[in-house]
Amino acid sequence: MADDAAVAGEAVDLSRRKFLTRATIATGAVGVVCAAIPFVESWSPSERARALGAPTELDLSKLEAGQMAITLWRRQPIYIVRRTPDMVNRVSGHDADLKDPKSDESIQPDYCKNPDRARLPEFLVVIGICTHLGCLPKQKFAAGEIYPSWPGGFLCPCHGSRFDLAARVFDGSPAPTNLVIPPYFYPKEKLLVIGQDEQGVAS
Repeated sequence: MADDAAVAGEAVDLSRRKFLTRATIATGAVGVVCAAIPFVESWSPSERARALGAPTELDLSKLEAGQMAITLWRRQPIYIVRRTPDMVNRVSGHDADLKDPKSDESIQPDYCKNPDRARLPEFLVVIGICTHLGCLPKQKFAAGEIYPSWPGGFLCPCHGSRFDLAARVFDGSPAPTNLVIPPYFYPKEKLLVIGQDEQGVAS
């Protein structure tokens, strides 16, 4: 009788062990599937991710002369400055004080590689991120606002990099290059499209 009971006990233990083993395997499989879901979903770009590179439109008709508007493109702040004739004039006359006056070492589309760094002298369109450590430069457009010979432009509050009204960096600034100019065009007067060089051509 004792032997029969022992055999029966061993059978129960074996059956319980098989059940626990199967349950553990099943639980592990479910865990792996659940853990994999976020990774699988990340392989398929979301609508938000697809929209990050989409061009941005801005109506410039409400931007007054001497003012700056800020919009976003690819999660980057874009500064749009409507320069007055006086501001355009103040772009020149200080090339000797700049690190890269002709923008040879800086990033901009070919159509902006000119003294004004713009398609139209009236509007400066620039990525508002300092090329030193990524801070956001502040507008200091008034002549003499920082020091007597200051022609107007931008000042980075983090480490003191200075940029003129064409977003070109001054000597003595920690920023190595001029601010970056994004691709853009005007499909019609006073309508700005950032992120494309021309109609239907995305960058």
